[in-house]
Amino acid sequence: MTRTDALSFGSLPLPPATQANLQQLGYASMTPIQAASLPLALAGKDLIAQAKTGSGKTAAFALPLLANLNPRRFAVQALVLCPTRELAEQVTQEIRRLARAEDNIKTLTLCGGAPVRNQLASLAHGAHIVVGTPGRILDHLSRETLSLDALNTLVLDEADRMLDMGFADDIAQVIAACPKRRQTLLFSATYPDGVAQLAARFMREPQEVKLAERHADTKIRQRFYEVKESERLHAVGLLLNHFRPASTLAFCNTKQQCRDLVAILQAQGIVALELHGDLEQRERDQVLVQFANRSCSVLVATDVAARGLDIAQLEAVINVDITPDPEVHTHRVGRTGRADEAGWAFSLASMDEMGRVGRIDEMQGSPSAWHPLSELTAPADAKPLRPPMVTLQILGGRKEKIRPGDVLGALTKDLGLEGAQIGKINVNEFSTYVAVERSIADQALRGLNAGKVKGKSVKARRL
Repeated sequence: MTRTDALSFGSLPLPPATQANLQQLGYASMTPIQAASLPLALAGKDLIAQAKTGSGKTAAFALPLLANLNPRRFAVQALVLCPTRELAEQVTQEIRRLARAEDNIKTLTLCGGAPVRNQLASLAHGAHIVVGTPGRILDHLSRETLSLDALNTLVLDEADRMLDMGFADDIAQVIAACPKRRQTLLFSATYPDGVAQLAARFMREPQEVKLAERHADTKIRQRFYEVKESERLHAVGLLLNHFRPASTLAFCNTKQQCRDLVAILQAQGIVALELHGDLEQRERDQVLVQFANRSCSVLVATDVAARGLDIAQLEAVINVDITPDPEVHTHRVGRTGRADEAGWAFSLASMDEMGRVGRIDEMQGSPSAWHPLSELTAPADAKPLRPPMVTLQILGGRKEKIRPGDVLGALTKDLGLEGAQIGKINVNEFSTYVAVERSIADQALRGLNAGKVKGKSVKARRL
């Protein structure tokens, strides 16, 4: 079999009508994620696939769930959970196109932000496939307007984003309502601990599909700059204004150095926060929420405080001080360049730290790339670095039974904001944090304070 044959949909065990429909839709050859996952999924295996939006993942789960369907049985046999209404609608359209080979396969979208009344009518008419957001699916399960007794395929699409948006509990409750004997397909762009825990709890001997990462060596670009002690903290500002990363983690060896650097950056108009052992748990939580939400440009941390941090889309790491331990250096630098993103790692070293740099070079097996500080320039009219998002805090959380979908609904349905303008939503015991694009922050804050979340008035503030 030639490589081209191996990548052709014709090599898959699909019925002739499906093959003909794929050709008609212009599906010529499989994308890498389809070629890696379809043979396993069509063989009935549970699957964990790392794939980004735009990689062809919808067909990678739609074809297996259609293969599992019995069109003559009018009951929900497949459920696809998505983080947002926009994604759910895209997935529904794609499934409908791929399902054209069979007569009368009915696919229904169930998301927050749409009237429940219309959904109840559609559910009463029955459906084979349901695509929806966790909160609204749970809502229908609790009303007993949706039954999953006949379910044989469960798909978690963009699982990492659903966890980011605070849907972990909702997902667990939805899965509890699914039959134990089923096939589960999980798709995620990144594979943080939360996704791994989800898979361990709810999947049966899943096969893992992770595309071989090309350009792995060049993803993290390291640069060293020699500094005098008096220039060190000032050099951090130069790096930020020259490279303008949206999100940076800066490591200092001491708590005092963290405090000093944050004071200097804030004086330059840069949104910077500190993370070290002297913070109370509540302060620490708020700092981490703001940084993960991309509403703080620079997080200045000690190694101990940053332990266990896994921040997606971290454009740069700055080693403000060189660590005495070369393994810690590797760990610091490895925080950027995750999941196919490119990342920068900058290190500032004084003459006294050259021995430490030598040990790092020895461990990495190559000499460090040195650059002069003088190459760092910013345009004269450059504005201070601004984070893309703002975090709003709503007083009220799990105690008030607030769910992420309630906040999303208040912002999109009631205030008319776009789902794409809303970032992560974290619901804690007593408060809820939501990230919104900077351009709509004032509008969102006014709307939340004037409107209602879950039928109740709330107080919200900017963090």
